[in-house]
Amino acid sequence: MRNKLNEEQMKDALNKLPGWSLVLNKESITKTYIFKDFNQAFGFMCHSALKAETINHHPEWLNVWNRVEITLSTHDVGGLTTLDLELASFMETTAQLYTDDEYVD
Repeated sequence: MRNKLNEEQMKDALNKLPGWSLVLNKESITKTYIFKDFNQAFGFMCHSALKAETINHHPEWLNVWNRVEITLSTHDVGGLTTLDLELASFMETTAQLYTDDEYVD
């Protein structure tokens, strides 16, 4: 079982995750990604889903055409853990693969 991050750890982590913000309850983080089109958004989601399955930590997300809204939390500890940070960091890197101008459908 993972340990819940304290306030200082959360603040430090968010400084390293551009665009991610703490949800008001301070038990989750959220970000909305905007892609060129549905194919890029869905590609990002598929890529991210493989990582989520590998680490057995699954996001809450919503996809509407080119927009993907993500919320991360570790529900069994009632807050944020290193698993959330690991997945958010992976998603940051992955999003770059699908937003690059050189991306070919």
